[in-house]
Amino acid sequence: MGTRVELYRFGDGAADALALAQRAIEQVDDALTIHRPSAATALNEALRRGETGVIDDPLLLDALIRIDDARAMTERLFDPTVDMRRATVRWERLRFDRSAATLACDAPAALDFGGFGKGYALDRAVTALRDAGVACALLSAGESSMAVIGEHPLGGAWSFAVPDPRDADRTLVEVALIDEALSISSTLGLGLAAPERAAMVRPGRSAAVVAPRSAVVVDASGAVAEMLSTALIVADDEAAQRLQDGVRRMLFDLAPAAPTRIFA
Repeated sequence: MGTRVELYRFGDGAADALALAQRAIEQVDDALTIHRPSAATALNEALRRGETGVIDDPLLLDALIRIDDARAMTERLFDPTVDMRRATVRWERLRFDRSAATLACDAPAALDFGGFGKGYALDRAVTALRDAGVACALLSAGESSMAVIGEHPLGGAWSFAVPDPRDADRTLVEVALIDEALSISSTLGLGLAAPERAAMVRPGRSAAVVAPRSAVVVDASGAVAEMLSTALIVADDEAAQRLQDGVRRMLFDLAPAAPTRIFA
């Protein structure tokens, strides 16, 4: 993932709980990375050649099923096949056979698990920690994807202040989490480092979304939170209004001097 991951556990649990959580994250990275040989790169190579890709990695198959199941929830705006180089190839053109564990397309295609992978890795790590008896923990992936188990060690919810990406001393919003995950997406700051990636391109368009905006999403699942925050970033006005709930799904316009909640 190329992301710094921090894991903190508090209270009871197996002595090797953190090691188990770390291994869970590494397994997700090994399956979904597209930056070195992996199950995902092997699948992409088959898709680029116009061949049917066989999905023999259980984590990759599970990830694809979760993405497929979330399409309607994200207004079909989270699309791991979309990038500036292949703007016409969308998820709908793929033929995903879950039972046979295969994926094919009638045109050259490739997948990018940005906007999903960190949240999914945190979900797997949370499961590993719970299975190891941990009832209180904080997990952070690059400070843009976080998850907590249980209440804060001092009691009550975990409180997070989401910073304005233009000014770290200014806060966009404060959120409180218990057994939940948080995802933050933005077109500013690190979001500009790879503007051709799927997370920054609106399906059906060939250009990256460059309007200054940030999305903040809280959900029980880190993967769902990440897909929804990505969808909000690339949504047009009507879709953004439908996707938001004003409390757990928020989009901010950063063009004004002071951040403005969009359609809240």
